[in-house]
Amino acid sequence: MASAKDIVIKPISAADANRVIKNLHYSGKVVPNSQLHFGIFLNGVCGGAMQFGPSMTKKKMIGLVEGTGWNNFIELNRMAFADWLPRNSESRAIAYTMRYIRKNYSHIKWVISFADGTQCGDGTIYRASGFQLTDVRENRSMRQNPKTGEVMHEMQAYHLMLGDEFKSWPRMTGFMLRYIYFIDPTWRSRLTVPELPFNEIEKQSATMYRGQRPGSIISDAPDFRSGEGSANLTSGLKVGGA
Repeated sequence: MASAKDIVIKPISAADANRVIKNLHYSGKVVPNSQLHFGIFLNGVCGGAMQFGPSMTKKKMIGLVEGTGWNNFIELNRMAFADWLPRNSESRAIAYTMRYIRKNYSHIKWVISFADGTQCGDGTIYRASGFQLTDVRENRSMRQNPKTGEVMHEMQAYHLMLGDEFKSWPRMTGFMLRYIYFIDPTWRSRLTVPELPFNEIEKQSATMYRGQRPGSIISDAPDFRSGEGSANLTSGLKVGGA
């Protein structure tokens, strides 16, 4: 039986990463300005992808760590893994990509990412991979189009100039959680907001795993790891299931 040690993580093209994310990520969407793209392979078959790029709200995020320059941090925009990949593949892939960034992009000192506690999960993999929890708050930015069912972030709605229409949509129920990983550990002391204990998630009733809250009925919403791939990718990138 394969283990997480058997997976191979390597850079792939934006086009290939986008196809994987659209197939596997619960949102079905990619972040257009992602810059670093990694594929997760097992026996030559791609079963996941990770994408990094500038934060959508860079002006707001830059002050989280004192002395951060415009190019000193990056956001983990998307991470999606198929269910057939071995257990602990996510944490192994995160460890690899962080080492890769440290080696090849020494100006990047920290990575920010968010867990969607309205549809997906509260960031279990982040906590297991050395990220620090820095914010847990009730969702104010994600709303759902009542006609189409599409879930949209306020920044996307802003760029699409939806204005009052977006504001009329109902908010998604749940929490958004912010995590930071310090590629350069010496920068951890520069954090300008408190590091929250992980039990703060339970205290605020923000717990969610695989789209389910404790005591709730089973949800059809997949987490970041769920989904099946498609064979309709480029010839150099095979994706599929076991």
